[in-house]
Amino acid sequence: MPETSEASGAAAEPSLEEQIAAYQREFQDLDPQVEQVVSALQRLNRRMNVAYGRQTATLGMSNAEWEVLKALVVSGAPYQLGPGELAKRLGLTPAAMTHRIDRMASEGLVNRERDETNRVRVIVELTHEGREKWLEAMRMASVFEEDLLQDLSGDERRLLGEVLTRLLRRVEDAQPDADGRLTDLD
Repeated sequence: MPETSEASGAAAEPSLEEQIAAYQREFQDLDPQVEQVVSALQRLNRRMNVAYGRQTATLGMSNAEWEVLKALVVSGAPYQLGPGELAKRLGLTPAAMTHRIDRMASEGLVNRERDETNRVRVIVELTHEGREKWLEAMRMASVFEEDLLQDLSGDERRLLGEVLTRLLRRVEDAQPDADGRLTDLD
């Protein structure tokens, strides 16, 4: 019988070693080194998303709202994008983006204004409060990320960054249209 977590009553996730052994049992052509890397990356990503979600929740916002703030900050001053561009960058449908912008505007994180040069076009702009929330989330994330990498030397961090960037480029080259969410997985 699988172990359960006392807090949730859910079955505990098998260790990486147990998962790889089960995969090898069922699929003999599996390369255990490849599976260890891929499974570790998947688990790390999932757990980091949970940790970031907990941090943004303490700030009264969701990871989804954080993603919008991040896209506006990355766009550079004056921190403005059209809703269509935001939707594209985040891999969302226009309707989902509109819903998110509506919620964030009501919370004072963004403003939605008509473009003065094209009255049909709407501009989403980061507010002072939105920027302050983004900065606080970044401060919290920095502490978490430093703690995560504390056991790695500077050279190990550099090497890990280079290796992960190469893997990311390979996926981006092979799947150039997969920068957002896939509609069949939403």
